[in-house]
Amino acid sequence: MKKYKVGYTQGVYDMFHIGHLNLINHAKEYCDYLIVGVNSDKLVEQYKKKKTVINEQERAIIVKNIKAVDDVIITDTLDKEETLAKLHYDAIFIGDDWKGSERWNETEKVLAKYGVDVVYLKHTDGISSTILRVVEENAIKD
Repeated sequence: MKKYKVGYTQGVYDMFHIGHLNLINHAKEYCDYLIVGVNSDKLVEQYKKKKTVINEQERAIIVKNIKAVDDVIITDTLDKEETLAKLHYDAIFIGDDWKGSERWNETEKVLAKYGVDVVYLKHTDGISSTILRVVEENAIKD
C-alpha cells in the first residue's frame, strides 16, 4: 500500500453513519495527515437540490472529532483543482462506487497533471444518508 504525506477526502457527511466513518478511517490508513472537506449547505443545495438535515458547522464539528481526521474545512466547491491549490494534498480518496464515472475519470486526468493520485476505497454497501432519510420519512408516516 502506497503511503501519502497529505490526503484529502470530501463529502456532505449529513446524518453521519458507518459508511462515512469507514471511508475516513480507510483514507487515514493511506496518509500521514488527513484533511476532510465538508460540503457547505449552499453547495449541497446547488448540486444535490436538497437541504441538509444537519448544518455545515455541526457536520464539521462531528467530522473534526473523529480520531483519524487531522483537519477539517468547509468547502463551497466540487472543483478538486481548486482545493488542491489551497491544500496541497498528494492523494484524494473517494468511494469505489464513483470509479469509472465521467466526473471522476475527468478528475483523475486533471489531478494526474499535478502528480496527485485518486484512490478509490471500498464503499460500505447498504447505507447512505439518502437511505436513512427515506427510512426516517417512512417512520414519520407510520
